Amino acid sequence: MNARPNARQEEIWNGPIGRHWAEQQDRYDAMSSDLNDRLFEAAAIADGDRVLDIGCGAGGLTRAAARLAGRGHAVGVDISAPLLERARARTAAEGVKNVTYERADAQTHAFPAGGYDVAISRGGVMFFADHAAAFGNIARALHPGGRLAFACPQPVGSGGEETQAFGLLAKLIAEGDGEGGRGGDGGGSGGGGAVDHAADQADAHAAMASLSDPDRIRAALVAFDEVMVAPLPIKTYWGETPADAVDFMLSRPPGRTVAADKRAAMEDVFRPYATDTGVRMRASVWLVTAVRPDSTR
Repeated sequence: MNARPNARQEEIWNGPIGRHWAEQQDRYDAMSSDLNDRLFEAAAIADGDRVLDIGCGAGGLTRAAARLAGRGHAVGVDISAPLLERARARTAAEGVKNVTYERADAQTHAFPAGGYDVAISRGGVMFFADHAAAFGNIARALHPGGRLAFACPQPVGSGGEETQAFGLLAKLIAEGDGEGGRGGDGGGSGGGGAVDHAADQADAHAAMASLSDPDRIRAALVAFDEVMVAPLPIKTYWGETPADAVDFMLSRPPGRTVAADKRAAMEDVFRPYATDTGVRMRASVWLVTAVRPDSTR
């Protein structure tokens, strides 16, 4: 048996993608912050609760959970060293005392049995090689009656405005690359970095979509009872202005450039979604809740 079943995702999230997420922490946190209140409502974190945040990234959700837990505490778990480094730095800067972080794979990590009251995740549970095994391990980490609440993407094509806009943007970026408009990507020398980054992006996106089917979610949660999968419409945030949103898009990977006319066309894609509170698009996720039974299966 492979002792590191998620080695590929560990490689990705400790490489350029993980570093980009760490550097752009505030942007990524803002992107999906619209669902935080609903996720916390579903998790029902109470004063004194012990909270486990799966795939905690840079720890924004973990810190918010810790504040809700009051006299309790929150533990954030992730496989990405760059993201955890940023999480620890931000936690210290904010003076949040009841938070700790662990670099670990939640599919195989030896969590304390029954050590947590609530497990949460905002888009961090899709990346397991074996979802049923991972959720079984998370169930054992919860005490009987412990709650699980997480959000994950709906299928491609159900995202409303995001799906339409990013289809157009992908075409424009591809055209720009074909015209020689791509600069160095920071992924390596000799031209291999671009190929490696594209492979990383493809594998990360494939994993991100792995729980888009509600039936697959329910099958993965065999260790839980009271499983509920509900659609949750949200508005995602992509930048302060269309130009800012394009800057962000072109930073993935670092150093990408496009010709001025392509950049203007990209800004035009974002322009219909510009509001007083930034560029926001309608999207949809699944909000999933479940309860650990008296004995895990």
